[in-house]
Amino acid sequence: MSHPQSRSIWAMIIKNFINSLKPRQFRGTLVGTDYFGNQYYEIPADPSVGKTRYSRWFNPPKKDDFMQELPAEWESWLRGRRKIPPTDEEIMKNVAIMQMKKKNAIKVNAEAGQITPMTKGFESFPKRYDYESVPGKGNYSS
Repeated sequence: MSHPQSRSIWAMIIKNFINSLKPRQFRGTLVGTDYFGNQYYEIPADPSVGKTRYSRWFNPPKKDDFMQELPAEWESWLRGRRKIPPTDEEIMKNVAIMQMKKKNAIKVNAEAGQITPMTKGFESFPKRYDYESVPGKGNYSS
């Protein structure tokens, strides 16, 4: 009969100390890029050295510009909602759907006699003057 492995605290401390001295991977492998120019990297999990969770991150095209938008497919991969990174075909299909929705929104606004600018950000939301612009204030004008 083999006896169970020792659960000594000193053995765990020494084992963790020795593992901390082993070289680790600091640079991830490039997994892909998106149409904004962001590059996505990953360091996979390696349970043999005690790393049970992967590391995923992205580098934006402009350094320290982390406030830009990310495609939904890549954001779900970064957050661990999907295991494999998105394919180029999937991204192009979703971009085509997004463009179609923008064209349809412009068409609907044109039929209503309103123009929606194609800019990014809060200012690009359509203004509907028959609704309150600030909730609870009761003002119906811009």
